[in-house]
Amino acid sequence: MRSDEGFDARIDLWPARAAAEAPSSPAILFRGETWSYEAFARRIDDLAETLEAIGLRRGDRVGWLGLNHPKVFTLLLACARLGAVLVPFNWRLAAAELARIAEDCGPRLILHDEEFAHQAAALAGPGRVIAHHARAIPPLKHDPEPPAPEEGQEAPLLIVYTSGATGRPKGAVLPVRAVAANAAMSVAAHGLTRESRALVVLPFFHVGGLNILPTPSFSIGAAVEIHERFEPAAALAALAGGVTHAIMVPTVMQAIMAQPGWAAADLSRLRALSIGSTDVPREIIAAVHARGVPMPQIYGATETGPFAIYQTVADAMETPGSIGRPGTLCEIRLARPDGSEAAPGEPGEILVKGPNILSGYWRNEAETVRAIVDGWFHTGDVAVRDEAGLFWFADRIKHVVISGGENIYPAELERVLRPHPKVREVAVVGRPDPKWGEVPVAVIAPREPMTEAEALSAFNGVLARYKHPRAVVFVDALPRNAMGKVVAAEVRAMIGAG
Repeated sequence: MRSDEGFDARIDLWPARAAAEAPSSPAILFRGETWSYEAFARRIDDLAETLEAIGLRRGDRVGWLGLNHPKVFTLLLACARLGAVLVPFNWRLAAAELARIAEDCGPRLILHDEEFAHQAAALAGPGRVIAHHARAIPPLKHDPEPPAPEEGQEAPLLIVYTSGATGRPKGAVLPVRAVAANAAMSVAAHGLTRESRALVVLPFFHVGGLNILPTPSFSIGAAVEIHERFEPAAALAALAGGVTHAIMVPTVMQAIMAQPGWAAADLSRLRALSIGSTDVPREIIAAVHARGVPMPQIYGATETGPFAIYQTVADAMETPGSIGRPGTLCEIRLARPDGSEAAPGEPGEILVKGPNILSGYWRNEAETVRAIVDGWFHTGDVAVRDEAGLFWFADRIKHVVISGGENIYPAELERVLRPHPKVREVAVVGRPDPKWGEVPVAVIAPREPMTEAEALSAFNGVLARYKHPRAVVFVDALPRNAMGKVVAAEVRAMIGAG
């Protein structure tokens, strides 16, 4: 079943189609073992038959709690065949957080690896089966619940949990079309071919790890090298060992660049070292480009699968710092607070419409209605479009500091401080102020002792005076989530404590 929008929606058949043309071509490289496409397709067939035999039915949720493993993709594609829904659990969460997610999505089956057997066992509940992925799975029991009505492209395939403004997890439901559309856009952006070999070190409980390179590679018969978890030395060895494409986030890339072998590593076979994050430090891009490797930026969210705006490999060297142009299969608007279109050069909220966006939040109609209006997903991110049609990330709406009626974008201030030789990492957040409403405060984890005056002097002649931080707080380290992004709410708590 091919969509008239330019993507192949029978994603469960991707490996079988690749195997029909080149059965022995490598599909997955993992722990020194290589799965051919023929073996990969057979494993999907076998698992789909097993899941059907134990009673898995359309609409049932299947959880995975474990490190990165090829089994995740076998499970994803088997679920696509049966109309079931994969829920990748974030293994870094506390037991209570995992329990809330399990209660919310109600999985019939949770598969786990050896390392997380204890955590998985704690998620047992009525009608729920917990099983090690390498062992026999007992039959499932069902309540008299009707199967999900959605079929085909609209059938839900993934529920990926993301924190909301309140910190409570929301399950973004990505249907088959979203995964297929993302794959098509990634192939186009990266120039992937059957000869490509993609490296993935990002965790599979995020769409970045699942959908930026692995699923697109499987859609065209390319190889994917999977690392169980990120290890800087192993990642660098892979980049110098035949990988053609890889996806990173800033903290991961910084750890790789800090390796002793980075300067001498042979990166000549790399065609693209993509990076995904809201605001990528320009110095990372410059350092990678200096090695002759394009670093295309990919902008998106869990709810967009994640592709929404991106640079192509061909554009990356020419437009460093830009997040690119709208995806080939989606539309992008920048909206003012009143909903009207922002003019070129004017900040506006990024809205996304297309087959790549979520169908809604799992059992959360209020959040769904708030986030998707007339088919447009409201990202909560702010960007600027220039006269050439390129998009430049500004900040999260909820991070914007409104001081004396003026909008101050913390990311703009952070870009000034990051290159400072004494700054290891920095975040800027708003602090309530009786006169101005809010004022920006810089929170810095320094490389070596520095003073507030040194930090503030970096802004002189660079940004308007009203944008300058009113204070600097020094800390040992910034709080970050599993993808390496700074947790702004915890930073605000830090300045309160300071």
